[in-house]
Amino acid sequence: MFSQLLPPYIDNTYRGQKLALWIFGLLVLIKVGIGVNSIINGHHVASSADGIPLDAFTPAGADAVVSLFAIWGLGQLVFCLLCVLVAIRYRAMVPLMFALFLLEHLCRKLILHFLPIATTGSPPGFVVNLILLVLIMVGLALSLWSRTTIQATK
Repeated sequence: MFSQLLPPYIDNTYRGQKLALWIFGLLVLIKVGIGVNSIINGHHVASSADGIPLDAFTPAGADAVVSLFAIWGLGQLVFCLLCVLVAIRYRAMVPLMFALFLLEHLCRKLILHFLPIATTGSPPGFVVNLILLVLIMVGLALSLWSRTTIQATK
């Protein structure tokens, strides 16, 4: 398992389940959408999807939150660009990219646990993040599940 997570050679040889590649592509596509939307439409994303009451902030405070959303969106896009490179040229790194997606997701939740953001209502961002977490975990498991193991049991 660890040899698939950190392969000795970074090449285009993918050893996991093919379904994991489809999940990886879907996950990257969703993350690109989230990143672009956070950059272009940060005020709407912060107030509706994440339930942050920007109207209760001072104009400078609301602008700061929107700027931070745009910066976070840019980080998502850069990470997704690296994922596209992995999908095209370095598929041996797909399990590692899933693990990094999981690490980022869990660390973000940990930070928000200790530094919570006041929200209003029940924002839909929670459901989207839950779906993303399930996709990441299933994709990671499938990417680590070697196809040679299945063929050997047949």
